[in-house]
Amino acid sequence: MYQALKPLLFRMDAERAHELVTGLLRRAGGQPAVARMIRALYAYEDPSLATTLAGLRFVNPVGLAAGFDKRAELVEPMALLGFGHVEVGTVTPRPQPGNLPPRLFRLPGDEALVNRMGFNGPGMQAVARNLRELRPTNGDRRQATDGRRPTADERRPTTIIGVNIGKNKDTPLERAAEDYAAAFATLAPLADYVTVNISSPNTPGLRKLHERAALEELLGAVATENARLARPLPVLLKVSPDETDAALEEVVGAGMATGCAGFVAVNTTLSREGVRGRAAREMGGLSGRPLGARARATVAHIYRLTNGQVPIIGVGGVASAADAYAMIRSGARLVQLYTGMVYAGPGAARDIKRGLAQLLWRDGLRTTTDAVGVDVR
Repeated sequence: MYQALKPLLFRMDAERAHELVTGLLRRAGGQPAVARMIRALYAYEDPSLATTLAGLRFVNPVGLAAGFDKRAELVEPMALLGFGHVEVGTVTPRPQPGNLPPRLFRLPGDEALVNRMGFNGPGMQAVARNLRELRPTNGDRRQATDGRRPTADERRPTTIIGVNIGKNKDTPLERAAEDYAAAFATLAPLADYVTVNISSPNTPGLRKLHERAALEELLGAVATENARLARPLPVLLKVSPDETDAALEEVVGAGMATGCAGFVAVNTTLSREGVRGRAAREMGGLSGRPLGARARATVAHIYRLTNGQVPIIGVGGVASAADAYAMIRSGARLVQLYTGMVYAGPGAARDIKRGLAQLLWRDGLRTTTDAVGVDVR
Protein backbone atom coordinates (compact mmCIF):
# COMPACT_ATOMS: atom_id res chain seq x y z
CA MET A 1 0.00 0.00 0.00
CA TYR A 2 2.82 2.40 0.84
CA GLN A 3 4.49 1.82 -2.52
CA ALA A 4 1.19 2.76 -4.18
CA LEU A 5 0.90 5.92 -2.10
CA LYS A 6 4.56 6.93 -2.33
CA PRO A 7 4.32 8.67 -5.74
CA LEU A 8 1.53 10.87 -4.34
CA LEU A 9 3.48 11.64 -1.17
CA PHE A 10 6.61 12.41 -3.17
CA ARG A 11 4.72 15.04 -5.17
CA MET A 12 4.18 16.92 -1.91
CA ASP A 13 6.71 19.06 -0.10
CA ALA A 14 8.82 16.64 1.94
CA GLU A 15 8.09 18.25 5.31
CA ARG A 16 4.37 18.47 4.60
CA ALA A 17 4.33 14.78 3.62
CA HIS A 18 6.15 13.94 6.86
CA GLU A 19 3.54 15.82 8.89
CA LEU A 20 0.72 14.06 7.04
CA VAL A 21 2.17 10.59 7.60
CA THR A 22 3.06 11.18 11.24
CA GLY A 23 -0.41 12.61 11.88
CA LEU A 24 -1.96 9.44 10.47
CA LEU A 25 0.35 7.31 12.61
CA ARG A 26 -0.65 9.20 15.75
CA ARG A 27 -4.34 8.76 15.05
CA ALA A 28 -3.94 5.10 14.10
CA GLY A 29 -1.99 4.36 17.27
CA GLY A 30 -4.81 5.85 19.33
CA GLN A 31 -7.47 3.51 17.89
CA PRO A 32 -7.28 0.10 19.62
CA ALA A 33 -8.73 -1.87 16.70
CA VAL A 34 -6.43 -0.17 14.18
CA ALA A 35 -3.45 -0.57 16.52
CA ARG A 36 -4.12 -4.32 16.76
CA MET A 37 -4.28 -4.57 12.98
CA ILE A 38 -1.00 -2.68 12.56
CA ARG A 39 0.71 -4.88 15.14
CA ALA A 40 -0.54 -8.00 13.36
CA LEU A 41 0.75 -6.72 10.01
CA TYR A 42 4.18 -5.63 11.20
CA ALA A 43 4.92 -7.90 14.16
CA TYR A 44 8.07 -9.98 13.83
CA GLU A 45 10.47 -10.81 16.61
CA ASP A 46 13.14 -13.47 16.91
CA PRO A 47 15.07 -14.36 20.08
CA SER A 48 18.33 -14.13 18.14
CA LEU A 49 17.76 -10.38 17.70
CA ALA A 50 17.50 -9.47 21.41
CA THR A 51 20.47 -7.55 22.73
CA THR A 52 21.63 -5.25 25.52
CA LEU A 53 23.35 -1.88 25.63
CA ALA A 54 24.61 -0.30 28.83
CA GLY A 55 22.37 -2.61 30.86
CA LEU A 56 19.25 -1.88 28.81
CA ARG A 57 17.50 -4.85 27.21
CA PHE A 58 16.38 -4.30 23.61
CA VAL A 59 13.97 -6.83 22.15
CA ASN A 60 15.57 -6.15 18.76
CA PRO A 61 18.41 -3.95 17.48
CA VAL A 62 16.38 -1.79 15.05
CA GLY A 63 15.57 1.73 16.23
CA LEU A 64 14.11 4.96 14.96
CA ALA A 65 16.73 7.70 14.63
CA ALA A 66 16.32 11.14 16.15
CA GLY A 67 14.65 13.68 13.89
CA PHE A 68 11.55 11.68 13.00
CA ASP A 69 9.74 12.18 16.31
CA LYS A 70 10.75 15.50 17.80
CA ARG A 71 7.82 15.74 20.22
CA ALA A 72 7.63 12.21 21.71
CA GLU A 73 4.27 11.66 20.04
CA LEU A 74 5.13 8.59 17.95
CA VAL A 75 6.72 6.15 20.39
CA GLU A 76 3.68 3.87 20.55
CA PRO A 77 2.99 3.87 16.77
CA MET A 78 6.65 3.08 16.11
CA ALA A 79 6.46 0.22 18.60
CA LEU A 80 3.50 -1.12 16.63
CA LEU A 81 5.67 -1.03 13.49
CA GLY A 82 8.27 -3.17 15.27
CA PHE A 83 10.99 -0.71 16.31
CA GLY A 84 12.91 -1.89 19.35
CA HIS A 85 13.76 1.65 20.42
CA VAL A 86 12.82 5.21 19.52
CA GLU A 87 15.17 8.16 19.94
CA VAL A 88 13.08 11.28 20.47
CA GLY A 89 14.34 14.74 19.53
CA THR A 90 16.57 16.61 19.12
CA VAL A 91 15.04 18.47 22.09
CA THR A 92 16.23 21.94 23.12
CA PRO A 93 15.52 23.65 26.45
CA ARG A 94 13.31 26.35 24.93
CA PRO A 95 10.92 26.05 21.98
CA GLN A 96 12.32 27.17 18.67
CA PRO A 97 10.92 27.26 15.13
CA GLY A 98 14.07 26.08 13.38
CA ASN A 99 15.16 27.36 9.99
CA LEU A 100 12.82 28.80 7.42
CA PRO A 101 11.12 26.33 5.06
CA PRO A 102 11.61 24.73 2.66
CA ARG A 103 14.14 22.81 4.74
CA LEU A 104 13.71 19.14 3.87
CA PHE A 105 14.50 17.79 0.40
CA ARG A 106 14.34 14.36 -1.25
CA LEU A 107 16.93 12.87 -3.59
CA PRO A 108 14.98 9.83 -4.85
CA GLY A 109 17.65 8.65 -7.26
CA ASP A 110 20.11 8.47 -4.36
CA GLU A 111 17.60 7.29 -1.74
CA ALA A 112 18.70 10.26 0.34
CA LEU A 113 17.43 13.37 2.09
CA VAL A 114 18.95 16.78 2.71
CA ASN A 115 17.66 18.64 5.75
CA ARG A 116 18.38 21.94 7.41
CA MET A 117 15.60 21.76 9.99
CA GLY A 118 17.60 23.55 12.70
CA PHE A 119 16.40 21.77 15.85
CA ASN A 120 12.80 22.86 15.39
CA GLY A 121 10.69 21.68 18.30
CA PRO A 122 8.40 22.57 21.20
CA GLY A 123 11.09 22.61 23.88
CA MET A 124 11.86 20.32 26.80
CA GLN A 125 8.78 21.03 28.91
CA ALA A 126 6.35 20.05 26.15
CA VAL A 127 8.33 16.90 25.36
CA ALA A 128 8.44 16.04 29.07
CA ARG A 129 4.63 16.26 29.24
CA ASN A 130 4.31 13.85 26.33
CA LEU A 131 6.79 11.43 27.88
CA ARG A 132 4.90 11.49 31.18
CA GLU A 133 1.76 10.39 29.35
CA LEU A 134 3.71 7.44 27.96
CA ARG A 135 5.43 6.64 31.23
CA PRO A 136 3.70 7.98 34.33
CA THR A 137 6.38 6.36 36.49
CA ASN A 138 9.82 5.72 35.16
CA GLY A 139 10.30 2.02 35.91
CA ASP A 140 13.84 0.73 35.89
CA ARG A 141 14.10 -1.24 32.64
CA ARG A 142 17.77 -2.05 32.91
CA GLN A 143 18.71 -5.68 32.95
CA ALA A 144 19.80 -7.11 36.29
CA THR A 145 23.58 -7.33 36.47
CA ASP A 146 24.00 -8.66 40.01
CA GLY A 147 23.39 -12.29 39.14
CA ARG A 148 19.79 -12.34 40.33
CA ARG A 149 16.92 -13.50 38.15
CA PRO A 150 15.47 -10.56 36.17
CA THR A 151 12.06 -9.39 37.35
CA ALA A 152 8.99 -9.60 35.13
CA ASP A 153 9.36 -5.91 34.28
CA GLU A 154 13.00 -6.40 33.28
CA ARG A 155 12.05 -9.30 31.02
CA ARG A 156 9.09 -7.50 29.47
CA PRO A 157 9.58 -6.76 25.76
CA THR A 158 9.23 -3.03 25.35
CA THR A 159 10.29 -0.15 23.18
CA ILE A 160 13.24 1.62 24.77
CA ILE A 161 12.96 5.41 24.78
CA GLY A 162 16.03 7.52 24.16
CA VAL A 163 16.01 11.31 24.23
CA ASN A 164 18.39 13.29 22.04
CA ILE A 165 19.26 16.73 23.48
CA GLY A 166 20.82 19.85 21.99
CA LYS A 167 21.27 23.54 22.60
CA ASN A 168 19.12 26.43 21.45
CA LYS A 169 20.38 28.32 18.41
CA ASP A 170 20.69 31.62 20.28
CA THR A 171 22.59 30.17 23.23
CA PRO A 172 26.26 31.21 22.96
CA LEU A 173 28.70 28.32 22.65
CA GLU A 174 30.37 29.29 25.92
CA ARG A 175 27.02 28.63 27.65
CA ALA A 176 26.13 25.48 25.72
CA ALA A 177 26.83 23.27 28.74
CA GLU A 178 23.98 25.02 30.61
CA ASP A 179 21.49 24.11 27.88
CA TYR A 180 22.54 20.47 27.78
CA ALA A 181 22.47 20.19 31.57
CA ALA A 182 18.99 21.77 31.75
CA ALA A 183 17.56 19.51 29.05
CA PHE A 184 19.11 16.46 30.68
CA ALA A 185 17.76 17.30 34.15
CA THR A 186 14.23 17.74 32.77
CA LEU A 187 14.08 14.76 30.42
CA ALA A 188 16.38 12.08 31.82
CA PRO A 189 13.93 10.92 34.53
CA LEU A 190 11.49 10.06 31.72
CA ALA A 191 13.93 8.30 29.42
CA ASP A 192 15.89 5.05 29.24
CA TYR A 193 18.99 6.72 27.82
CA VAL A 194 20.04 10.19 26.68
CA THR A 195 22.05 11.13 23.60
CA VAL A 196 24.09 14.34 23.61
CA ASN A 197 23.95 15.80 20.09
CA ILE A 198 26.97 17.96 19.25
CA SER A 199 27.12 16.99 15.59
CA SER A 200 24.22 18.49 13.66
CA PRO A 201 25.45 20.69 10.79
CA ASN A 202 22.31 22.87 10.98
CA THR A 203 22.97 24.79 14.22
CA PRO A 204 25.71 27.39 13.64
CA GLY A 205 28.92 26.60 15.50
CA LEU A 206 27.59 23.42 17.11
CA ARG A 207 30.34 21.21 15.72
CA LYS A 208 32.92 23.39 17.49
CA LEU A 209 31.81 21.47 20.57
CA HIS A 210 33.82 18.55 19.18
CA GLU A 211 36.89 20.37 20.50
CA ARG A 212 38.07 18.43 23.52
CA ALA A 213 38.08 21.16 26.18
CA ALA A 214 34.58 22.38 25.30
CA LEU A 215 33.29 18.83 24.99
CA GLU A 216 34.67 17.74 28.36
CA GLU A 217 33.07 20.79 30.01
CA LEU A 218 29.71 20.00 28.40
CA LEU A 219 29.79 16.28 29.18
CA GLY A 220 30.99 17.03 32.69
CA ALA A 221 27.91 19.21 33.28
CA VAL A 222 25.66 16.41 32.04
CA ALA A 223 27.50 13.87 34.20
CA THR A 224 26.92 16.07 37.25
CA GLU A 225 23.17 16.09 36.59
CA ASN A 226 23.22 12.36 35.93
CA ALA A 227 24.87 11.67 39.28
CA ARG A 228 21.94 13.37 41.01
CA LEU A 229 19.47 10.79 39.70
CA ALA A 230 18.45 7.88 41.88
CA ARG A 231 19.31 5.65 38.93
CA PRO A 232 21.84 7.31 36.60
CA LEU A 233 21.11 6.79 32.92
CA PRO A 234 23.40 5.71 30.08
CA VAL A 235 24.61 8.85 28.31
CA LEU A 236 25.62 8.46 24.66
CA LEU A 237 27.46 10.93 22.44
CA LYS A 238 26.37 11.47 18.83
CA VAL A 239 29.29 12.19 16.52
CA SER A 240 29.78 13.71 13.09
CA PRO A 241 30.88 11.74 10.03
CA ASP A 242 32.92 14.71 8.82
CA GLU A 243 35.67 14.74 11.45
CA THR A 244 39.24 13.69 10.71
CA ASP A 245 40.52 10.53 12.37
CA ALA A 246 42.54 12.64 14.79
CA ALA A 247 39.51 14.77 15.72
CA LEU A 248 37.35 11.68 16.17
CA GLU A 249 39.96 10.22 18.49
CA GLU A 250 39.76 13.39 20.61
CA VAL A 251 35.95 13.18 20.71
CA VAL A 252 36.02 9.52 21.74
CA GLY A 253 38.68 10.28 24.33
CA ALA A 254 36.57 13.07 25.82
CA GLY A 255 33.53 10.81 25.91
CA MET A 256 35.42 8.05 27.66
CA ALA A 257 37.01 10.46 30.14
CA THR A 258 33.61 11.82 31.19
CA GLY A 259 31.85 8.48 31.56
CA CYS A 260 29.83 8.21 28.35
CA ALA A 261 28.22 4.79 28.06
CA GLY A 262 28.50 4.67 24.29
CA PHE A 263 28.39 6.51 20.97
CA VAL A 264 25.86 7.15 18.22
CA ALA A 265 27.57 7.23 14.83
CA VAL A 266 26.77 9.17 12.76
CA ASN A 267 24.86 12.39 12.20
CA THR A 268 24.20 13.81 8.73
CA THR A 269 27.08 14.88 6.49
CA LEU A 270 27.94 18.06 4.61
CA SER A 271 29.64 15.96 1.93
CA ARG A 272 27.92 15.43 -1.40
CA GLU A 273 30.32 12.82 -2.72
CA GLY A 274 28.64 10.54 -5.23
CA VAL A 275 25.26 12.30 -4.99
CA ARG A 276 23.50 13.12 -8.23
CA GLY A 277 20.12 14.57 -7.23
CA ARG A 278 19.21 18.18 -7.97
CA ALA A 279 18.51 18.80 -4.29
CA ALA A 280 22.16 18.00 -3.53
CA ARG A 281 22.83 21.71 -4.07
CA GLU A 282 20.68 22.58 -1.07
CA MET A 283 22.43 23.53 2.16
CA GLY A 284 22.06 21.09 5.04
CA GLY A 285 22.96 17.63 6.18
CA LEU A 286 22.73 14.63 3.86
CA SER A 287 21.30 11.33 5.10
CA GLY A 288 20.40 8.03 3.48
CA ARG A 289 22.15 5.51 1.28
CA PRO A 290 25.12 7.74 0.20
CA LEU A 291 26.10 8.06 3.86
CA GLY A 292 26.31 4.31 4.46
CA ALA A 293 29.99 3.63 3.74
CA ARG A 294 31.13 6.71 5.67
CA ALA A 295 28.93 5.77 8.64
CA ARG A 296 30.24 2.20 8.73
CA ALA A 297 33.83 3.44 8.55
CA THR A 298 33.22 5.77 11.50
CA VAL A 299 31.59 2.98 13.50
CA ALA A 300 34.56 0.69 12.76
CA HIS A 301 37.04 3.40 13.81
CA ILE A 302 35.27 3.96 17.13
CA TYR A 303 35.12 0.19 17.65
CA ARG A 304 38.90 -0.01 17.20
CA LEU A 305 39.55 3.02 19.42
CA THR A 306 37.54 1.47 22.25
CA ASN A 307 38.74 -2.11 21.65
CA GLY A 308 35.13 -3.12 21.13
CA GLN A 309 34.37 -2.50 24.80
CA VAL A 310 32.01 0.48 24.39
CA PRO A 311 28.66 0.02 22.60
CA ILE A 312 27.89 1.92 19.41
CA ILE A 313 24.57 2.70 17.73
CA GLY A 314 25.11 2.78 13.97
CA VAL A 315 23.13 5.31 11.93
CA GLY A 316 23.43 6.24 8.27
CA GLY A 317 22.45 4.42 5.11
CA VAL A 318 20.46 1.68 6.88
CA ALA A 319 17.55 0.71 4.64
CA SER A 320 17.70 -3.09 4.44
CA ALA A 321 18.73 -6.16 6.40
CA ALA A 322 22.01 -6.24 4.46
CA ASP A 323 22.71 -2.62 5.47
CA ALA A 324 21.93 -3.33 9.11
CA TYR A 325 24.05 -6.50 9.11
CA ALA A 326 27.00 -4.65 7.57
CA MET A 327 26.68 -1.95 10.22
CA ILE A 328 26.59 -4.53 13.02
CA ARG A 329 29.58 -6.38 11.57
CA SER A 330 31.40 -3.03 11.50
CA GLY A 331 30.97 -2.70 15.26
CA ALA A 332 27.45 -1.41 15.98
CA ARG A 333 25.43 -3.03 18.75
CA LEU A 334 22.21 -1.38 17.51
CA VAL A 335 21.16 0.37 14.31
CA GLN A 336 18.81 3.27 13.62
CA LEU A 337 17.05 4.50 10.50
CA TYR A 338 14.96 7.44 9.35
CA THR A 339 15.62 8.09 5.68
CA GLY A 340 15.50 4.36 4.96
CA MET A 341 11.90 4.25 6.19
CA VAL A 342 10.94 7.21 4.00
CA TYR A 343 11.89 5.15 0.94
CA ALA A 344 11.04 1.63 2.15
CA GLY A 345 7.84 2.43 4.01
CA PRO A 346 6.37 1.34 7.35
CA GLY A 347 7.44 -2.28 6.90
CA ALA A 348 11.12 -1.34 7.07
CA ALA A 349 11.74 -2.48 10.66
CA ARG A 350 9.91 -5.78 10.16
CA ASP A 351 11.73 -6.56 6.93
CA ILE A 352 15.13 -5.67 8.39
CA LYS A 353 14.54 -7.89 11.43
CA ARG A 354 13.36 -10.82 9.34
CA GLY A 355 16.36 -10.50 7.03
CA LEU A 356 18.79 -10.12 9.94
CA ALA A 357 17.59 -13.37 11.50
CA GLN A 358 18.15 -15.14 8.18
CA LEU A 359 21.63 -13.67 7.76
CA LEU A 360 22.63 -14.75 11.26
CA TRP A 361 21.38 -18.27 10.56
CA ARG A 362 23.24 -18.33 7.24
CA ASP A 363 26.52 -17.43 8.94
CA GLY A 364 26.08 -19.76 11.87
CA LEU A 365 25.71 -17.00 14.46
CA ARG A 366 23.32 -17.39 17.37
CA THR A 367 22.62 -13.71 18.08
CA THR A 368 23.29 -10.25 16.69
CA THR A 369 25.75 -9.77 19.57
CA ASP A 370 27.89 -12.53 18.06
CA ALA A 371 28.09 -10.49 14.83
CA VAL A 372 29.16 -7.19 16.42
CA GLY A 373 32.51 -6.11 14.99
CA VAL A 374 33.39 -9.38 13.27
CA ASP A 375 34.62 -7.56 10.16
CA VAL A 376 36.82 -5.32 12.30
CA ARG A 377 38.13 -7.98 14.66
